[in-house]
Amino acid sequence: MKHEIIIAGFGGQGVLSMGKILAYSGLMEGKEVTWMPSYGPEQRGGTANVTVILSDDPISSPILNEYDIAVILNQPSLDKFESKIKPGGILIYDGYGIHSEIKRNDIQVYRVDAMDTAAEMQNAKSFNMLILGGLLKVAPMVKMENVLLGLKKSLPARHHNLIPMNEAAIQKGMEIIQKV
Repeated sequence: MKHEIIIAGFGGQGVLSMGKILAYSGLMEGKEVTWMPSYGPEQRGGTANVTVILSDDPISSPILNEYDIAVILNQPSLDKFESKIKPGGILIYDGYGIHSEIKRNDIQVYRVDAMDTAAEMQNAKSFNMLILGGLLKVAPMVKMENVLLGLKKSLPARHHNLIPMNEAAIQKGMEIIQKV
């Protein structure tokens, strides 16, 4: 098993956090893991992306030119990474941030309306957990109990009271993702 993933969007959307939670979850399962964040100097509002590799075997390099899975949260990221998804790969996007049609027909495309759902839930901070839930529904690469452990590891102790809300958002994300 090997998943090469890019998660990309604007700073402040929880892109790096999603990657970190996936990485910690993989570690909890004894997988080989890389987590490589990339963001502009402006962080919030600028573009950000993170590459995560989860593998049963040693990982030769954290640098990738193509991805098995791309989670895309804004138009600039779609423009940059759509062509870098391997044929047969997966593209997951939030409908709120994408304004043009997906051009590829050799990949699986899924839409998760996380921004709208977060607004309905009156909890903007659940956005990235809704996306993560959609990803884990389509590609269940780590077990939910390890995702919760990864969440606990990545959140400061003062925010551990938010774990049940985050778990509910992950579950909701699994329900709302749709194949396009």
